[in-house]
Amino acid sequence: MGTYRVSVDTGGTFSDFVFVDEERNEFTIAKIPSTPDDPSRAILEGVRQLIESGVAPQAIRHFCHGTTVGTNALLEEKGADTALMVTEGFRGIYEVQEQSRPHGAPIFDITYDRPALLAPARYTIEVPERVGFDGTVLQPLDEMVFRRRLEALVDSPIESVAVCLLFSFLAPAHERRVREIVNEVLPGVSVSISSDVIPQLREYYRLSTTVINAYLQPLLARYIDNLDQRLNGLGIGTRQKYIMQSNGGMATFAATAQKAVATVLSGPAGGITAAVNEAEATGFHNLVTFDMGGTSCDVALIKDAQPSVANRGKINGRDLALPMIEINTVSAGGGTIARASQFGTLEVGPHSAGAVPGPACYGRGGTEPTVTDCNLVLGYLSPGNFNGGGMSLDLEAARQAVARVAEPLGMSVPDAAEGIIRIINVKMQEAVKSISTMRGHNLGDFMMLGFGGAGPVHAARVAEDLGMAGVIIPLYPGVYSATGLVMSDVKHDYIRSRLSRLQDTDEAAINAVFAELQAEALAQLAEEDFASENTLLEYAVDMRYAGQGYEITIPVNIPMNARDLTALRQQFDEQHEQMFGHSAREEVVEIVSYRIRSIGRVRPLDRAVVEPQGWPLESAVREWRPMHFDGVTRECPVYQRERLDVDVVIDGPAAIDQADCTTVLFPGQRARVDRARNLIIEMEARR
Repeated sequence: MGTYRVSVDTGGTFSDFVFVDEERNEFTIAKIPSTPDDPSRAILEGVRQLIESGVAPQAIRHFCHGTTVGTNALLEEKGADTALMVTEGFRGIYEVQEQSRPHGAPIFDITYDRPALLAPARYTIEVPERVGFDGTVLQPLDEMVFRRRLEALVDSPIESVAVCLLFSFLAPAHERRVREIVNEVLPGVSVSISSDVIPQLREYYRLSTTVINAYLQPLLARYIDNLDQRLNGLGIGTRQKYIMQSNGGMATFAATAQKAVATVLSGPAGGITAAVNEAEATGFHNLVTFDMGGTSCDVALIKDAQPSVANRGKINGRDLALPMIEINTVSAGGGTIARASQFGTLEVGPHSAGAVPGPACYGRGGTEPTVTDCNLVLGYLSPGNFNGGGMSLDLEAARQAVARVAEPLGMSVPDAAEGIIRIINVKMQEAVKSISTMRGHNLGDFMMLGFGGAGPVHAARVAEDLGMAGVIIPLYPGVYSATGLVMSDVKHDYIRSRLSRLQDTDEAAINAVFAELQAEALAQLAEEDFASENTLLEYAVDMRYAGQGYEITIPVNIPMNARDLTALRQQFDEQHEQMFGHSAREEVVEIVSYRIRSIGRVRPLDRAVVEPQGWPLESAVREWRPMHFDGVTRECPVYQRERLDVDVVIDGPAAIDQADCTTVLFPGQRARVDRARNLIIEMEARR
């Protein structure tokens, strides 16, 4: 019996599993309906199925999970009751935030209001202390006064406390002592201190990130502990149990429980990791990922085989200042609900039928028309072969649901279904534009990588309308994010803010700061059982022109010498000009922060290359079915993907069924199967 890797990506409708036999390099997959009330139930069911197939629990040596527990708690505002400790006189930082409204539509919205504070004013305590901008203590911590103020929370429902004191990233002693006092006065309460969570410049962003961590930490810690115990109960005792992070790397269960804020993009990040691997393997280095599931569509841009990573972002209007893959999410999934408005117009979204009750065609009590119902009505999905034949779809229920919007609008059911699909496609196209053309990229230079349970149904039409080069549908698109999880490395990010002018900073000072971070990074990897030959450190500095309100992250090599400092200045000017169209080569440049990303390398999986078997295309035809395209119904072939030979060419219109999803080729499109069994869809014939 070989060793196995198991990964699971919990989605709004399905939980996706990938099982890898490391000795044989064999992949098997599974999709199980999600259990939103307790996501671990679906996870345990998937693992049990693997064990019941004959795999011994002790053979499962590696487990990775992409979770939406923290994300959903933040979106639905169902986290822990949280208190906030701030420096005396500065309790307004959290409420004032950035002062101005966000860019975009909120500027013109007279009813706009900021998201509710996760740590309300009634649970905010001022700490009598003060540290100066240079790290010197201006006012010692008055422990007696602080204790007296903190005792006001003894009878409150507080589960978690966020501590963010001025300039604590330079002098963390006060925050650490505050944590000790909180543990004494409020025993059992979780405490997050900013000097641990995010020791960097800018008070509001540091505070907001720390509050979010505190808000999510008790919830995620309980979830992880429960999942760990239940996995141990199945006999899976490996230490290699990981949770995916927003930065595209894994972290251990224990590390994740301490830094819950790092998981807010946990699930979607797995798909980007797999996409980077795809870009390197296929030679298509410029990709737009298109991950459409049951409740949402996530898109991201990969340029030169590297994902776009931001050091700051927003989730549901709340600011985070942690490294995260830039992913744009729109409410557009298979469960998205359509309706006829009182004004006689067709509206789609943002509400979703989710996993329960789900689309009408699932037969679980749903009656509202969804995107999945429309795809079934249009003939794109197979009623008897959904989810690999493991689930039947009710075509008549789907028609009745779509008729609920068709009849008030005086439309036929197929035309209403096609109208709904066009609207949802436009919404997803706008999401793609926001990360590409609106940032100066030419989509004609990019391939779309379509995945997710619904992504391959829509990807070819969306890419064609956007004028993209083509589409890649990977071998297992319906569980692609879970595929990314199984091949991810462990990644941790470290940062120290130390503001200085570049011309006044010598290489010894830079090397000294990095030496501190390096020791911390290597110690954590060693604790997680990574040998030195399997570790990698990446170094970078955040730089700006003096007086700017933003920085640019520039990679560096350590140790640095005097020549490296000169080159660093030139590199910063060039990067600024490339990003913003101008540079100021005579202006003073500042180093703001130092960053290290530590990587614990997991053994890579071999990518199978398949030779042609001589199977004729006709042998892959499963059935012929009427499909509706642009108002015209045609009889179209439906192929079983597992029977398609490599190098075979398929002309649209057609559908390609497989165990985890369906791919739709539209009229004039052509697909071929490459040696890695990807589907490569070309658009030239239609243009």
